[in-house]
Amino acid sequence: MPRFLRSDVGVLILLAIVFSAVHIGISSPYGFHRDELVTLDDARHLDWGFVAYPPLTPAMGRIEMALFGATTLGVRILPTLALALAVLLSGLMARDLGGSRRAQLLTAINVAIVPIVVIQTSVLQYVSFDYLWGVLLTFCLVRLLKSGDERWWLGIGAAIGLGMMTKYTMAFFVTGLVAALLVSGLFDPNVRRQAISRWLWAGVAISVVIFLPNFIWQVDHHFISLDFLRHIHKRDVGQGRSHGFLIQQLYVCVSAFLSPLAFMGLWFYFREQGRKYVLLAWMFVFTLALFIAGQGRSYYMGPLYPALLAAGCVVWDRWIDDRTRGARLAIQGVTWLLVAVSMVLSFVLFTPIPPVNSAGWNAALKIHDNFVEEIGWPELVATVAQVYQSIPADQRAGVGIIVGNYGEAGAINMFGPKYGLPPVISGTNSLWYRTYPANQPQTLIAVGLGEGFRRDHFESCQLVARNLVPYGVSNEESRDHPDIYLCHHLLQSWPDFWQDFQWFG
Repeated sequence: MPRFLRSDVGVLILLAIVFSAVHIGISSPYGFHRDELVTLDDARHLDWGFVAYPPLTPAMGRIEMALFGATTLGVRILPTLALALAVLLSGLMARDLGGSRRAQLLTAINVAIVPIVVIQTSVLQYVSFDYLWGVLLTFCLVRLLKSGDERWWLGIGAAIGLGMMTKYTMAFFVTGLVAALLVSGLFDPNVRRQAISRWLWAGVAISVVIFLPNFIWQVDHHFISLDFLRHIHKRDVGQGRSHGFLIQQLYVCVSAFLSPLAFMGLWFYFREQGRKYVLLAWMFVFTLALFIAGQGRSYYMGPLYPALLAAGCVVWDRWIDDRTRGARLAIQGVTWLLVAVSMVLSFVLFTPIPPVNSAGWNAALKIHDNFVEEIGWPELVATVAQVYQSIPADQRAGVGIIVGNYGEAGAINMFGPKYGLPPVISGTNSLWYRTYPANQPQTLIAVGLGEGFRRDHFESCQLVARNLVPYGVSNEESRDHPDIYLCHHLLQSWPDFWQDFQWFG
């Protein structure tokens, strides 16, 4: 084996490769998730911004479709590689903090089996890339604080800029970092020197340049994403999705059995000799406080935990070195047993490997709904196509397809062309900006639209089909609005109708 692959860095790279290979190999047994379908639809209309998110994730989807085609396997490669890089960077942080190979491996494996990491390898969402940029930010901070080399501010600025082009929660991390700089600077002249460094301001300039195109897009669109975020946040709070924020840190952002390592890491940053890394401790504390005050969802903090796990594994490593040989073996045995148990649980509950309706599938449904949202989309489109094809051929040019949510829109635009279906009509998020068809159809196949909406906007509607999701799976499409209608004659002109058809989801 080459000497490099026997080195600490080489071993971590091999681990990241294994992580990628495993997750790519098991990433696509069900189908596209509703979030993937709309992301890929946005990827076909690239812009510097979208209502629901910044542009980087759709851009990644566009690259993947160009390289690998519009397949579940193809579009999940880059998210997996992003998280594999986060695993590698986490192990390198433990190395920079003085951890042995044992601590580095424990760190990297810990991050690799975190629930939020495992689940994001099998879906194209901005969470995967956001996680990477958060880990890169803390990695650069560790390098900065260890070496004193102020040029690391350039990497920090790049991580922030890429993060803001991926998910706006990066702004919370930046606010936490600024607050940490202010508090740490009160007691540490080295931190005060960093705060006026020209390299820091060069990093700020890099982040601004990277984020500027999206900011200009927001200005041009009257900061529509702020309206979207306010709406989604109100919905999440109303549905209780922010409840349990603190307790969920222990089993969403880290593995439950290994969560003490995160507490040990925070203790390390506060107490390490010379308080060299206290900036990281304050950044974590302030960011956590911001999310608590803002009633954020638990996984928003996820990208900051690898830095805690890296430091915690270093503490663990030093602690067992001070034990007797028998105690060392016992402690390591218990630790690796907990790692193994956590790994099995993560794979069973958060990777798409259990057969539909199996015990593992049903156990996973009690924790999250990702799997059920990957079932039934091709069947829905096939049913819509049957309705469309039942209309006489000479009348189809005046028929449109109008839908109620972004999953339906993304699915019909993804799978519809092979049936000859027209582009979908939707007012959800960025789909609204693509407006209504030029021919202003008066006969519409209505999917996912409630009785009140149909009554208020059409002269008449007839039930023509039902969406039957395979395997008896209960999800939004089968449970909340399975009926498909054929509706005739809008009660308003299309321009007037379109003004009120915009909504967020």
